[in-house]
Amino acid sequence: MHSRLNCLGLLAGTALSLSWSIGAHAAGDPALGEKKFYTCYGCHGIDNYRNAYPDYSVPKLRHQHASYLVAALQEYRSGERPHATMHAQAASLSDEDIEDIAAYLQGAAPVKPSTAVNGKVPKQVAACVACHGENGLGVESALTPKPAVLAGQHVDYLEQALTAYKNGRRKNVVMDGMAQLLTTDEDVKIAAEYFAGQSSPLVTASTGAK
Repeated sequence: MHSRLNCLGLLAGTALSLSWSIGAHAAGDPALGEKKFYTCYGCHGIDNYRNAYPDYSVPKLRHQHASYLVAALQEYRSGERPHATMHAQAASLSDEDIEDIAAYLQGAAPVKPSTAVNGKVPKQVAACVACHGENGLGVESALTPKPAVLAGQHVDYLEQALTAYKNGRRKNVVMDGMAQLLTTDEDVKIAAEYFAGQSSPLVTASTGAK
């Protein structure tokens, strides 16, 4: 089983490079992005703010990879990620707006992978590490967009995201298959808790956050 997970993880990396290499990128203006982000502060600028239904913590976005954020906003805009409020927000944004906002949220430089790990890596994340790294900070690669930084993200947000990929509510050519390897709710919880417990640069994008 463990070797199967590792094999699927390697396939995930290949699929990412093939399916996303022509996709989202980020070459936006962070100064303009900070201004354009003003409508987002109502949810993403408040520490520990929660989505009303289903109930989960709104994700931390500051220092997330810009190219990942571009891809995520495009998926909300297209409906591949189902969330009425995020769809409405993303639908009002041009491609240039999205790239500017993503550049602002990332900051001056993207997060760098590292080898530091908190705790023992559980078997449930064996397939995840090919793209997200053992500590959720990603791996050195030319993948575009970069996979999400998982380290230090809210555990309940990670749980709901993985569950949404498992049940097909979120659509992604790689994550659709990877999430199916988490066969039980307990597997999802273990994976989410592990990545949430890793050291992280992610913070809430409150006004003035660095």
